[in-house]
Amino acid sequence: MKVCEFISNYRNHPVLFIGAGVSLRYLENSYTWDGLLQKISYELKSNPEFYLDIKSSCENEGVYDYTKIATILEEVFNESLHQDRDGKFKNINDEFYAKMGSNINISRLKIYIAELLKPLEIKDTKSDEVAELKKTRKNIASIITTNYDCFIEGIFDFQPLIGNDILLSNPYGSAYKIHGCISDPLKIIITEKDYKKFNEKYELIRAQLLSLFIHNPIIFMGYGIGDENIKSLLKTIFTYVEPNSESANKIRDNFLLVEYEEGSDSLEVGEHDIDLEGFSTIRINKIRTDDYTSIYRALSELTLPISAMDVRKVQDIVKEIYSGGTIKVSITEDLDSLNNSDKIIAIGSSKTITYQYQTSAEMMSNYFKIIDESNSQLLVLINKHKIQTQQYFPIFGFSCICDEILNVSKFKEQQKCKIKFALDSLPPKYQTTKTTIKEITEDDGIPISHKENALLWGIMQGYLSLDEVETYLRTFEEKMTTQYRKLLCGYDIKKYGLSVN
Repeated sequence: MKVCEFISNYRNHPVLFIGAGVSLRYLENSYTWDGLLQKISYELKSNPEFYLDIKSSCENEGVYDYTKIATILEEVFNESLHQDRDGKFKNINDEFYAKMGSNINISRLKIYIAELLKPLEIKDTKSDEVAELKKTRKNIASIITTNYDCFIEGIFDFQPLIGNDILLSNPYGSAYKIHGCISDPLKIIITEKDYKKFNEKYELIRAQLLSLFIHNPIIFMGYGIGDENIKSLLKTIFTYVEPNSESANKIRDNFLLVEYEEGSDSLEVGEHDIDLEGFSTIRINKIRTDDYTSIYRALSELTLPISAMDVRKVQDIVKEIYSGGTIKVSITEDLDSLNNSDKIIAIGSSKTITYQYQTSAEMMSNYFKIIDESNSQLLVLINKHKIQTQQYFPIFGFSCICDEILNVSKFKEQQKCKIKFALDSLPPKYQTTKTTIKEITEDDGIPISHKENALLWGIMQGYLSLDEVETYLRTFEEKMTTQYRKLLCGYDIKKYGLSVN
């Protein structure tokens, strides 16, 4: 069966289980467990044999115990930095002592790991594939990852959850960092002691994750078929679920392991048996490929009765209801009978309830998220909004994604007229040729009243890099302002105007 057909059979939102292979695929600065420990060892001693000596002492029948290697390395690393306060790792010592000044005792090794993995530089050759990965997030329920870095939750804009925070979470829109995260080095799990504590406290977290495995399709990425994380997870599941039961068969059918095979463009999903020590053989679905783009497209094109984004919104409201307070809750089939309330849950038939979940203003605020996700389902709602003649609205990019928007030509003309009017109002002496946003905003020769039109001029004339403009707009704090909307529409025309009629 082809992977697109396999995924199209999903009836619930998938969960991604992400391993180190994903970060290795996309990031310039990423490591395997072995590679990370080797890197730290070399930076500490400048001698590759130092790590090999430690590694050789932690081998049993051809299997290396990386928790034991990390334990030995942590002891040596911490003591070396203690003896050399202001040497090569002065900044690590600075942070260590600053934390200790606040009675927070964090291993110097873990502080250094957080520093090593903090940069998130995406490989140039993988930027298009990462763009396709972003589009899947509208259909992804949650993420579970053993990675320490912040790549995957950043791509999905999911809430990272570490340690006991996992127990208090909403299943949708969460990134479960089960081995810790560089955002909180204290909770990184890497040594024998760390794993011992983790296993002692893991039971409740295990139960939380088990509910996801039972109810949602699980896609493993960044792991090999023999990875201990996969085997440990399967053992956990089939400790609680009878191996030959209907629930077990449903779980197996929902599992898909994406295993990397360099250069392969195979999209065929097959079955694979995994021999679990102490358990019966478990059969799961597997695809071996290097064509991740096709997998991401199948996920982004998955059509379900309700989007994962909507589920997240409902869960947020329900959580607010549970917490008590002054929230007003009404359950009704007649929305017209309600007074204005902050939150409403409406239950009834589609004949009596209509739901529009983003206004045109919200669409402009969420412009880049909608573009990243190619969220055509959301953009159909434009047909229900009245776009005023004098309103800034970025139709060019939206129309590239959704071909069901009505009156596109009219909206394009409105947008171009608005931009032309703004440019015509800019005096020639302020029509700058400066090539960075900072140069324009800090130019005292341009009055504040003309700054935004000067920026717009730079965008439309091509003096400003669209990449810089995009970064500026993505991080713009006041996205409901006219300034943001005007510059966004200029960017939108410049970026997408030549690609549409």
